[in-house]
Amino acid sequence: MIAHLPVMTREVVELLDVQPRGTYVDATVGLGGHAREILKTLGPEGRLVGVDRDEEALRIAEEKLDDARVVLRKGSFSGLEDTLLSAGAREPDGILFDFGVSMMQLRDMRRGFSFSSDEVLDMRMDKSQPLTAEAIVNTYPEAELEKILLEYGEEPFARKISRAIAACRAGKRIRTCRELAEIVSSVCRRRGRHHPATKTFQALRIAVNDELNEIKAGLNAAQTLLRKGGRLCAISYHSLEDRIVKNFIRDAAKEGTLAALTKKPLTPSYEERRVNPSSRSAKLRGAEKL
Repeated sequence: MIAHLPVMTREVVELLDVQPRGTYVDATVGLGGHAREILKTLGPEGRLVGVDRDEEALRIAEEKLDDARVVLRKGSFSGLEDTLLSAGAREPDGILFDFGVSMMQLRDMRRGFSFSSDEVLDMRMDKSQPLTAEAIVNTYPEAELEKILLEYGEEPFARKISRAIAACRAGKRIRTCRELAEIVSSVCRRRGRHHPATKTFQALRIAVNDELNEIKAGLNAAQTLLRKGGRLCAISYHSLEDRIVKNFIRDAAKEGTLAALTKKPLTPSYEERRVNPSSRSAKLRGAEKL
């Protein structure tokens, strides 16, 4: 079984203000870490709906949670409203988002997220969707590749990398993660502890899964679906995600539809970062529906 350490579980349960008879939604249920903590506070009449677009994650979550109070559904953030209505979860008391890629996806070399994988570039969270990272790398115009690396990876060497990719694919198709990582490494030096291809892989993953637009759609759906007094919580792992959440809550507060619960984002404690170093970039923000 894959080891999984959910981030800031105590803070999430407190910020959601989980009530024993409430209905809560884990919109990125993953391997069920946060869901399991929410269930500890829920009473026998409480409900939890777990949503994920990764079928493998849902399969594992079903095994781990195995609870009559839990309903699991495959779905995206943009389809959250339909997903919850089909699960009979109208006006939930709380909705949690945990953005980014999971350790399960990163560690499964077959998924094509890892620099060191010899598998085909994939990076799809939902394996049923047609677009893959391999298609983007080999078919998108050089200028579009540069734009993706700049906007989604905040990569300062976007032009140099996109030019190198275009030159390499002119000779043969770039098929594996390792091939792409080596191309990036040939034109960029390692930056501190980060692999030179970190920002490139992040950008491609975001593009493949349309992650930023999905986040916006999910936040809008949550605001619509929550009952009055219901709470929205979101965990982000990089500035692009956190900026969307921060601006969404700020704008909704100005409109009088949400009240911010966190003036500044909550971050993992020193002890949590020591035990789980991958949590170090996490930021948790919350809001309450007015």
